[in-house]
Amino acid sequence: MTSLSLPDHLAHAQGVFTICPTPFAADGVVDEASIATLVEFQIEAGVAGLAILGFLGELHKLSGLERQQVIRAFVAQAAGRVPVWVGVRALGIAGAIEQAREAESMGAAAVFVAPLDKAGDAQQFEYYRLVAQAVSIPVVIHDFPDSFGTEISAELVARLGREGGVHMIKMEEPPVGPKISRILSLAEGRMKVFGGLGGVYFLEELERGAAGTMTGFAFPEILVRIYRHYAAGDVAAAAATFDRYCPLIRYEFQPKLGLALRKYTYVKRGVIANDFVRAPGMRMDPITARELEATVARVGLSLAQRGVFNVD
Repeated sequence: MTSLSLPDHLAHAQGVFTICPTPFAADGVVDEASIATLVEFQIEAGVAGLAILGFLGELHKLSGLERQQVIRAFVAQAAGRVPVWVGVRALGIAGAIEQAREAESMGAAAVFVAPLDKAGDAQQFEYYRLVAQAVSIPVVIHDFPDSFGTEISAELVARLGREGGVHMIKMEEPPVGPKISRILSLAEGRMKVFGGLGGVYFLEELERGAAGTMTGFAFPEILVRIYRHYAAGDVAAAAATFDRYCPLIRYEFQPKLGLALRKYTYVKRGVIANDFVRAPGMRMDPITARELEATVARVGLSLAQRGVFNVD
């Protein structure tokens, strides 16, 4: 992987960071017991860290008090065994700084920050620079144009790495390969890239120099296995594992439906108690559930098995 001249506290940020859903009970109330079991499952699966309150975490559907409740529950259950990164999404700089400082005060190890809505490069640079100045934990750019409607150029990302005090990006703008290469070529060793997009391009992201992935795939042990093979220099084994499970990775990463698929899978695997998705949000129909289970079976897994799989 690319050699980076990053600050010491960022040097070891790599691997699979699971974007966790926010579990709710059947009545839509935050389910702290399921947060606890979800954290334990992720740690058993071997993830490098947890990312909460992103788009998948339904941050935009939570009250301020619920946001605090979720952060507190995840950080307490993780208990320092893995870092917890917290999503920030606000309409302006003051709101983003408030959310970032709150997350830091509650034990977050980093924040991943959505861009300003429809702002130009100069405004985005100042926004991220000021958020990074306001906290002592790392700020991660959350680059997801399909959800946020805002494109962040490779040139801006690289400048933030060189001049803005922001040294990581969760990069989810296809085509991912050329943008990763462009960022790394311009950033002069001051930017670390994580992939996303459900893991659909995970192998290619690693080959382009990504440090890992931040995504919500409900079989995190598969992504962990791919990463460990690749990090050990066994690219053929990483590719073989990726190819074997690609039908499931592809099926789960469906626009609008992905969250429901992931929550359903976690329920079937005994990880959370309920697959409730808050409105607005698409629910699964019975045919989709059968398709998902058939796809899981086709790659040699079973939703009847509880806990972590020993994958190839």
